[in-house]
Amino acid sequence: MVFSIAYLTLATDQFARLVDFYSQVLGPPQLSPGYAEFNLAGLRLGIFQPRPDHREEFLQLGAGRASLCIDVPDLGAAIAQLHHLGYPPPGPIIGASHGQEIYAYDPDGNRLILHQRSDPQTC
Repeated sequence: MVFSIAYLTLATDQFARLVDFYSQVLGPPQLSPGYAEFNLAGLRLGIFQPRPDHREEFLQLGAGRASLCIDVPDLGAAIAQLHHLGYPPPGPIIGASHGQEIYAYDPDGNRLILHQRSDPQTC
């Protein structure tokens, strides 16, 4: 099986709130009714509002089930942006062999892992 692209999609019953949050973090999405798509290098993030007849199927697991890791060039600036949006990271910066990271949460409780590489040239 050959794949051309992967999508991460988040189901939400608070569509406008979540799209606004990610718009301020990632930039403007492509919008269609009930769906927003953010095109990032190597990933497409989709946010959708399930149709009423499928709502329970998508939302039964509850919020906060996804983790989205975002590489940032300046961890301090990314943290400041989340503070400005009203979603400050609840814990400290974590040192790892590959750089520094901090956990934060979007308005639906999905975990964001903001990561700054110690060597920007490595993958």
